[in-house]
Amino acid sequence: MAGTNVIQNVVMSTLISRLKEPAGLLYHGLALSYAVIGYVAGFAGLFADSWVVNLFSTLLLGHSMTIAAYLVHECGHNTVFRKKVDNARLGAFLLWLCGASYGTYEDVRYKHFRHHVDNDDVVWFDYEKLFVDYPVVYKITCALEWCYIPAHEFIMHGMMAFTSFLIPARRDQRRHNLISLILRGGIFAFLVWFFPKVAILYVVAYILMMTILRFVDGLEHDYGYHTNLFEGPVSEHKGDLEWEQEHTFSPIISWKYDWPNWIILNFGYHNAHHARPTTPWYKLPKLHRELFGDNPATVIPLWPQLVMFHRCRVSRILHTDLGEDAPFGRPYLLAAQRAEVDGGNAASFLTSF
Repeated sequence: MAGTNVIQNVVMSTLISRLKEPAGLLYHGLALSYAVIGYVAGFAGLFADSWVVNLFSTLLLGHSMTIAAYLVHECGHNTVFRKKVDNARLGAFLLWLCGASYGTYEDVRYKHFRHHVDNDDVVWFDYEKLFVDYPVVYKITCALEWCYIPAHEFIMHGMMAFTSFLIPARRDQRRHNLISLILRGGIFAFLVWFFPKVAILYVVAYILMMTILRFVDGLEHDYGYHTNLFEGPVSEHKGDLEWEQEHTFSPIISWKYDWPNWIILNFGYHNAHHARPTTPWYKLPKLHRELFGDNPATVIPLWPQLVMFHRCRVSRILHTDLGEDAPFGRPYLLAAQRAEVDGGNAASFLTSF
């Protein structure tokens, strides 16, 4: 018994020494445990005969994948472990859970860091050009989005599944890409053939994850996007911290209580995150109040977010409602608080192009 305690103490002390900070053992540990256990339990529950169990399991699976995605973001900012290599290993594992493993973790991390450093949304794929060149695709996308089906996100995630075959700069990743396609595609095909109900419910859970991610992402910046991920001019606002804060916004779930924001690992506190990107998720509410004051006027409340998400579910694809008259900077925040902007689409940090 004493020997067992010694081993446990050694393992615990070793783990804590590898973490960025001791508090991460509790907070990151809870989030990671929920993501993994929720994924396994949620997926297993899809096989149950009870539709009540199926419903609960689908919600659990979708949300556990969402937490896994936000933990990938934490790993990208090296808030979990001290060493980058440990964060990279965990991040790569979590990408498999949230269905974004076709490219590499480094691709996800690099694109997101360009977003922070350049103060821009740097991309490779020009989705607006796709819609202009193929109006039928645009019309179908609009019809599906009107039905709350995230077709725009499906296009982005679908292309990501073939990233090394579409992007010349990533041709050396084809082996990794093929392994992911064969494994994930094979498992899904097996489910479709033998357990079609499970396959359908998994897709529903995946849609839930994509919907949550884009719901939060859609109002965090009023940046445009530029196709300079691999080449092209750097943003004129690179390194401009004042401009960055002026064009970054915090769409939170609750101002009065902190715990509802844990549903998205405090990702809505985006001004605080951009001010100090290496701050772990569980410290962001306190940091926000330290930097911007204890005033709800500094955030976008939940209700106008919901109104905009519903009202602008089609127009936000190409921003057809506001166009050149769209507010920018501080006016954007005020307009968002009144539910008068359309928000954005296809800005997920999981899509690495």
